[in-house]
Amino acid sequence: MGLHGDGGGPAGGRAARVGPWRSGGLRGGVAVFAGVAAVFTLTLPPSVPGGDSGELITAAHELGVAHPPGYPLFTLVAKLAIILFPFGSVAYRVNLLCGLFGAVAASLLFFTVFRLSGSHAGGILAAGVFSFSRLTWQWSIAAEVFSLNNLFVGLLMALTVHFEEAATAKERSKIAKIGAFCCGLSLCNQHTIVLYVLCIIPWILFRLLKEKELSLGSLLKLSLYFSAGLLPYVYLPISSYLNQARWTWGDQTTLLGFLTHLLREEYGTFSLAKSETGSSMSKILLSQVTSMRTQLSLNIQALAVWANICLARNICDQRTNYVIDKFAKNLLASMPRDAIILLRGDLPGNSLRYMHYCEGLRPDISLVDQEMMTYEWYLPKMAKHLPGVSFPGDRWNPVEGILPSGMVTFNLYHFLEINKQKKTFVCIGIHEGDPTWKKNYSLWPWGSCDKLVPSEIVFNPEEWIKLTRNIYNWTEEYGRFDPSSWESVADEEMWQARMKTPFFIFNLAETANIPSNVKAQLYTHAYNLYKEIVSLQKEHPVNWHKNYAIACERMLRLRERGADPEVLLSETIRHFRLYTQKARNDPQLPDIFVALKHLRKELQSLRNRKNV
Repeated sequence: MGLHGDGGGPAGGRAARVGPWRSGGLRGGVAVFAGVAAVFTLTLPPSVPGGDSGELITAAHELGVAHPPGYPLFTLVAKLAIILFPFGSVAYRVNLLCGLFGAVAASLLFFTVFRLSGSHAGGILAAGVFSFSRLTWQWSIAAEVFSLNNLFVGLLMALTVHFEEAATAKERSKIAKIGAFCCGLSLCNQHTIVLYVLCIIPWILFRLLKEKELSLGSLLKLSLYFSAGLLPYVYLPISSYLNQARWTWGDQTTLLGFLTHLLREEYGTFSLAKSETGSSMSKILLSQVTSMRTQLSLNIQALAVWANICLARNICDQRTNYVIDKFAKNLLASMPRDAIILLRGDLPGNSLRYMHYCEGLRPDISLVDQEMMTYEWYLPKMAKHLPGVSFPGDRWNPVEGILPSGMVTFNLYHFLEINKQKKTFVCIGIHEGDPTWKKNYSLWPWGSCDKLVPSEIVFNPEEWIKLTRNIYNWTEEYGRFDPSSWESVADEEMWQARMKTPFFIFNLAETANIPSNVKAQLYTHAYNLYKEIVSLQKEHPVNWHKNYAIACERMLRLRERGADPEVLLSETIRHFRLYTQKARNDPQLPDIFVALKHLRKELQSLRNRKNV
């Protein structure tokens, strides 16, 4: 009887089975990475996307701190990409980095499904369906933390499968230590990963305990590896202490400030996006792969992946997407020299910060964040980076005084007074909590923004129309973007900006206590502007119909010489009718229908009198 090895035993059989799987999985994983990376790279946006992208890129570029919880790992790796990638805009380099993160995530998902199912086709299908689904693709090619989070999810899933297949105590111990470090490191990015960590860690500890491989010493070692993964958080107090970044968030130089930032106390609650599907994703994918292995051929599976790519391409091909780029550049270009812009909201705030700090546009302008001015840390840290702006205290608060901490508060009125030599704009909108500016200032429309003008300056409609008529060079078609996208928000802002001056002039005529001849002039200016912008655009925001119809009706009341009542009545009816067809949710619709009925009678009566 010849000698033979013990490959037939459980450990030997597992090793024999894992060997070819490991090499096959590696080759397949590299191929999946290359394929997904190629597609993502070809569809990257060339400049800054919407959302948090502008802020995250700026934080990395300046080596500052991003919004809570700080995202230190993303910030540091993005800064490395900005330095090392020798091509494209600053935003493109970070977009490219995120696309590569997404490709690694796809490769890890392939590896996991392949190891569980033994099917190359199943792994490719899982990676393809996941990577080229609309939301995954969309957020994998933008400078966001999501693709790095997907990478960590894929890595933890792959390590979990590898741990389960480990044949020896030594191998399990090694994988557990790597996994503990990766769990800690993953928490330096997006905190939603905690859902996976809280499932994986207890399971690993239970398995080690079951195998009688968990001792107090090994538990302490795993804790140390986990803690080592959290080391990037040291970056936050270092960056905050150095205070060299022209844009940063929070003061992490104290333990309280660090915990405030880490626990998101200044940035809403710990809420999860609906797209985060949790650990059930692996079960769903495995179930689909198992089913397809038995029911569908490889050709059909390949067609399924290709169908997903074709379906998402129109949504996710961002190669020519300069919408947010053009939005920010238009806003900056419209500003006079040395202006102060009081920012509000993610779209103008993040996009303007990116253009100003990362691309170096309009260095003469000062960007001041309205919300940030209400935080204790903002001015003590950021005022030195805003040399062109004077602050009459340490913190913005409508109630002026000295806080128990010794901080001096100031209101918006005194801020404007001390910076009266500068032109100040709000973009977009002004904080409602402080009305003190109203006692000596007015808001005049300036495109999507508004200019704060001292009350002693008399409004000249002709001059203001001339200044704001062609304030932006916006060529995007109205309504061509997905309504849920930041591009749609930017497009809407740019289109509505055309309506702001006539709306302001019309509202002035309606509300101001002025002589009747001046009121008539204002109504006429508003009507002519409304008529011009409505007639020049085939597609435009639906509220333009309503505004223009009301302007026509007011002109009808004025009975100005040269104004044809029949034309005004017809235009009023036509545009009210168009409005009612498109604006189904306006609570004023019943009143508009009543007005339409009355206006049609008036028009018919007018025509009857003409025919007599």
